[in-house]
Amino acid sequence: MIKAVVLDIEGTTSPTSSVREELYGYTRDRLPGWLAENQGGPADPIIDATRAQAGEPDADDARVAEILINWLNTDVKSEPLKAAQGIICAEGFRNGSLHGEFFPDVPPVLRAWRDAGLELYIYSSGSVRNQKDWFAFARGGDLSPLISGHFDLSTAGPKREASSYEKIAGAIGVPADSILFLSDHPDEVDAAVAAGWHAFGVTRPGEPNAPRPPHRWISDFADVEPN
Repeated sequence: MIKAVVLDIEGTTSPTSSVREELYGYTRDRLPGWLAENQGGPADPIIDATRAQAGEPDADDARVAEILINWLNTDVKSEPLKAAQGIICAEGFRNGSLHGEFFPDVPPVLRAWRDAGLELYIYSSGSVRNQKDWFAFARGGDLSPLISGHFDLSTAGPKREASSYEKIAGAIGVPADSILFLSDHPDEVDAAVAAGWHAFGVTRPGEPNAPRPPHRWISDFADVEPN
C-alpha cells in the first residue's frame, strides 16, 4: 500500500520551459552582480564550492560567474549553482517576477491525494529553497501546504543513484515499497526502482525525455491510482 508519493518537478509537475526559461533566465541575468555584491557574505561558500568543483582555486568572482552560467546553460547538476539560484530567485518570487507553473492536472490531483491521506514529497535537482518557492508562489494559488517535505542534491544526492532514494526513504520513515515516485527521466525511474520503490514515468507533449521500457508511463496525474 502506497503511503508516500515523491515527485520530480521539471517535466513532471511543471513544464520544462517554465523552469529553464524563467528561473534560469532570471538567474543568468543577475548572477554576476549578485556574486560581486555579496562577497564576504552569502556568496563566499558558493564561490568556494564552485572553485573546488571546477578545479580552479584562484578563480575570481567574474570567472566564477562565467563557470556557473556555463553550468546553467548546459544543465549541469551543481550544488553551488542550485544554491545561488535559490537565493537569487527568492527575490523574484517575492516581487512577482516569478511564479511556479504547473500542468493543469497537477494541483487538483495533489489535493485529492492529500485528502486521501497520502504524504507528498518533492525530490528535484533544484534547491530546496527554490522548490518551496515554486509551490508557495504557484500561479493560481499557494500549493505549499500540500507538501510534507523537500529533497535536493545536497540533502539526498544525485537523482540517478539508487542510494539517494534509499536515503529519502529513511528520512521519510516508511518502507521503500510504500513509496511511489513520478519522474519524466527514465534514469531516475530506474534508480528509484533499484532502491525498491514503485515508480511511474511521466511523459507529456512537448517535453524532452522519451519513455523507455520496462516502466509504466502516464501522461496525466489522474491516471495514477496510488492505492
